[in-house]
Amino acid sequence: MDFLMSGLAACGACVFTNPLEVVKTRMQLQGELQAPGTYQRHYRNVFHAFITIGKVDGLAALQKGLAPALLYQFLMNGIRLGTYGLAEAGGYLHTAEGTHSPARSAVAGAMAGVMGAYLGSPIYMVKTHLQAQAASEIAVGHQYKHQGMFQALTEIGQKHGLVGLWRGALGGLPRVIIGSSTQLCTFSSTKDLLSQWEIFPPQSWKLALVAAMVSGIAVVLAMAPFDVACTRLYNQPTDAQGKVRKCSGMQAGKQGFGEADCGCRWDSLKCSLWRSCPWWALTNSFSCSPSLSDMLSGPHVPGDTGRSAADSSDRGHFWHVQGYRCLLLPPRPPHHPLPLLLGPAALPLLHIH
Repeated sequence: MDFLMSGLAACGACVFTNPLEVVKTRMQLQGELQAPGTYQRHYRNVFHAFITIGKVDGLAALQKGLAPALLYQFLMNGIRLGTYGLAEAGGYLHTAEGTHSPARSAVAGAMAGVMGAYLGSPIYMVKTHLQAQAASEIAVGHQYKHQGMFQALTEIGQKHGLVGLWRGALGGLPRVIIGSSTQLCTFSSTKDLLSQWEIFPPQSWKLALVAAMVSGIAVVLAMAPFDVACTRLYNQPTDAQGKVRKCSGMQAGKQGFGEADCGCRWDSLKCSLWRSCPWWALTNSFSCSPSLSDMLSGPHVPGDTGRSAADSSDRGHFWHVQGYRCLLLPPRPPHHPLPLLLGPAALPLLHIH
């Protein structure tokens, strides 16, 4: 269920942020391997890019690549967030004392992200090709003439085989490792910190929203250079043998991650912030909010309907059970019972097994 909810949440966010993804892709391809001032800047900033695309390509062009984007988000984030959720539920992200471990969260986030991104790499490549397609007067990067997602996958598979479908996948892994580990680690740490400060009620959706916004800013700052290189790797033209060939503004043989764009320019950083902050907020607010998943699994804490005693996202959170302030402790090994500490503020805590 965690995998399904995570995938659906990512798809819901993708519908709203895909226009920003189109703008980001084109800004990342603009001026590819050309010195500043030697090329025409079709897209001066995020807002100018929106106006330009809508005026020249039409408003529908702002949703180019939506089908592969939805499929990629469902596959990638369903695996990534679902796997991370299982690791959190199993107590692997906490120390022996029950405190949250940022290092373990970073490692778990990176591993979960790699699995999802590698499996969804062909879909991401086609998404990049479709989003880069534009009228000749505002075209940037190599222009593939795909008619749709399935036609593109079939054509690439027939010409270059499975190797061609996964072209650029290894170069895209650093992007996912940095982005996923930063995002999930920052989200968990921020959420725990806000819970300790008791700024919002423990089960409030505002808690997940604020943590998601903070993690969205952090992930863009960390991932932007890798995202530029990844987009350009996926969009490179190839010859009949599947090898990278020259195109306008590109040098020959740029196949490696480090060689795709030595400067790793930050042209699209502002667009990435506009896109990623609402994307992470929408995705994490729905997929990571305890109030949604708790109703789908039990057993439940007595006196508090809808709350799952097995939900590790509630560890360290307080709520009231029959007039008492209740703390659900961090997960313990299976051979140790999981107690509930109950007690009003004026009375000593009682252990109930």
